[in-house]
Amino acid sequence: MNAMNLLPLQVTAAATLLTVVLALWAGSGDGGPRAALRNGVLLVDRYVTGLATLVAAGALVVAFGAGLWQVVARFATETPSIWSEALVRTALIWMAFVGLAVALRAGAVVSIDMAHRLTRGGMRRAIEAASLAGTLSLLGVMFWFGWLMAGRVKFQEMAGLEVSMSWGYAAIPVGAVFAMVGAVAHFLDRRDSELESAV
Repeated sequence: MNAMNLLPLQVTAAATLLTVVLALWAGSGDGGPRAALRNGVLLVDRYVTGLATLVAAGALVVAFGAGLWQVVARFATETPSIWSEALVRTALIWMAFVGLAVALRAGAVVSIDMAHRLTRGGMRRAIEAASLAGTLSLLGVMFWFGWLMAGRVKFQEMAGLEVSMSWGYAAIPVGAVFAMVGAVAHFLDRRDSELESAV
């Protein structure tokens, strides 16, 4: 591998390490700059997750409407729509990638929680930090290469929609940024009490 291929991984690893260290620091105190940082992240998260929820729900509504029109056009008017299938696909991609932030924030992503349930104190926090590091690493790689792909396809058009393919690929880096905020906020303020009550 040459240095250019390693650069995204090196940047992602460094940013992940710094973010996890800051999150551990901010989550370990109740006053002063630690609390200020934690409260700041949670305030940003409130707006970011709210926006992600609106975007994901809006994308689902668009997908539903375009899919309904596709069925009506095909069977009621016998003139199939050429744009609706591409719009449904693009809207569902946006819904999935942006909706990931909402799922991460709520602790609703499928997880292996046995280790979390069987540990307490520092060991549990170490497992949570390792999980955050893995999540942020994956999201960092998604952001980096999603951004590159969105740039590479900007002159190609989606069949049926006649718009740049970058609009579809942009869901990857945008969703990754939203999800990073949700993952860090979840680490600082966990909302997965169902794990504790699960049998």
